[in-house]
Amino acid sequence: MGAYILRRITVGLLLAVLASTIVFFVMRMLPGDPIVLYAAANQGTMTEAERTKLHRQYGLDKPLIVQYFRWINGVARGRLGQSIYYREDVGVLLKDRIPVTLYLGLTALLLSTVVGIGLGIAAAARRGKRIDRFITGCVNGAIAIPVFWLAILLIYLIGVKLRLVPIGGYTSPFDDLWMNLKQSVLPVICLAVPGAAVIARQMRVSLLEVLRQDYIRTAWAKGLTEGRIIFRHALKNSLIPVVSILGASLGMILGGAVIIETIFAIPGMGRLIASSIFAKDYVVIQSGTLIIGLMVIMCNILVDISYCWCDPRISPDIS
Repeated sequence: MGAYILRRITVGLLLAVLASTIVFFVMRMLPGDPIVLYAAANQGTMTEAERTKLHRQYGLDKPLIVQYFRWINGVARGRLGQSIYYREDVGVLLKDRIPVTLYLGLTALLLSTVVGIGLGIAAAARRGKRIDRFITGCVNGAIAIPVFWLAILLIYLIGVKLRLVPIGGYTSPFDDLWMNLKQSVLPVICLAVPGAAVIARQMRVSLLEVLRQDYIRTAWAKGLTEGRIIFRHALKNSLIPVVSILGASLGMILGGAVIIETIFAIPGMGRLIASSIFAKDYVVIQSGTLIIGLMVIMCNILVDISYCWCDPRISPDIS
């Protein structure tokens, strides 16, 4: 098991570096100068000498390959660099925002998992009946709904018309838990809906497949109740395909955080990356992408390890 985990971590780190490398070079292929954008947003005008000085200060006057290896070397030493737009250490910027994104993301992941599994079980247990058709229709609709449109719709209906919860902002749960819960309701729902829909559809298909197995028919023949058959005998085996998509669900949630945090004015890592994209703040985008990649990779490693719990026949030595 130890060798398997080490192998998965090594592959994951290589994938994270590859993703950051692609972002590094693609961002620099886009038109525009981050120094000019910074001057336009803050100072208005900047002389050629001042612009040249800032290019030299941030290493933008060096060849791309030199900039890349300087950044990689800094990351290896725990230094993410200095933001061009915010004129602050990237590590400090991310330190304040990562907990916000993780709090919303993990809450949305938990909600989507519980709701998705529950809906999938309900649909499979009543296959072909009204509740199955209703759940299937809702799931297909939820998969097709763009996240930003869902966010705007919820803001209008729940926040503006009904005025049940605030439509923006963020308060730490350590400062005011009740306000935090009210402000987190809409963002968490928006982040959880796509993942819950995917999990529900996969859970329904997987559970229906398991319910066709011979040992389930034997359980029916013994006179066991439907609830006991599903939750005691069928559920654990049907969870294996569902567990495999949890890592992808976290990736969807963290990717959606860029849009959701911007719409709801949440000071998280997603909003920071979105504002940095418009400002072409290379260092922040590179570091944010790397950290998101590492989060998804660690989640996928935990998912792979959990296979052994769901099905003891799966051995990490053969993966």
